[in-house]
Amino acid sequence: MCKFKVFAGSNLDHVAPGAVRIVVLAMVLAGCSTPRAGDRGPAVPNPPPPVAIVSSPPRPAPSNATGVVWRTLFDGKTLAGWGVTDFAGRGEVKVTDGKILLESGVMTGIHWTNAANLPRVDYEIALDAMRVEGSDFFCGLTFPVKADPCSFIVGGWGGGVVGLSSLDGQDAANNDTTKYMNFDNGRWFAIRVRVTTDRIQCWIDDEQLVDVETKERRISIRPEVEASLPLGVAAWSTAAAVKNIRIRKL
Repeated sequence: MCKFKVFAGSNLDHVAPGAVRIVVLAMVLAGCSTPRAGDRGPAVPNPPPPVAIVSSPPRPAPSNATGVVWRTLFDGKTLAGWGVTDFAGRGEVKVTDGKILLESGVMTGIHWTNAANLPRVDYEIALDAMRVEGSDFFCGLTFPVKADPCSFIVGGWGGGVVGLSSLDGQDAANNDTTKYMNFDNGRWFAIRVRVTTDRIQCWIDDEQLVDVETKERRISIRPEVEASLPLGVAAWSTAAAVKNIRIRKL
């Protein structure tokens, strides 16, 4: 925009009319000349576009990732669905106070009697087990792995060995799943076994003790627990208790 400033006190009366017009024109042109960069005011940056504030929708409540529910295998009152395993020299088996007591014998145990309703792959089985008295395994959990059985031994070989029996003919004390733990008598331990297409994984109290790939491995059990098939729990020369036996498909 052209700006024309008339200075106070200017007297052009003595100038000829034509000259006045020339002077005025010159002043107008001077006022319309392009200002130098140094004459311009500070540049005003373009303001940033307004930021839209969108409220985050509420997060859904956590859900069960597998979408499956545990199925209870022990009602806490009876041995319904279970049989007392016919081990030689077994101790007495009884239900009391919501748990199954396996009293001390050479080996004492129970086995599931309905093999047809057991999954053989892509499943988990869990239970709580306790050594009541004694010093050997208080949970020999035998379970199916596709067409073959396997056992997860907890507290064997004098009380501290944990592992699978058997892998490639080697039992829980002599293969790559062998671990050692202390197990206090009178304390419950949460035991969980997961069987998938190519792995067996085992936990005790949420600590993973076994994670083994089964592809091209020979899975089997020791002859002493054949009577535990297809699914069973046994204790060796030890009084034990089990409860909360449950299973779920993956």
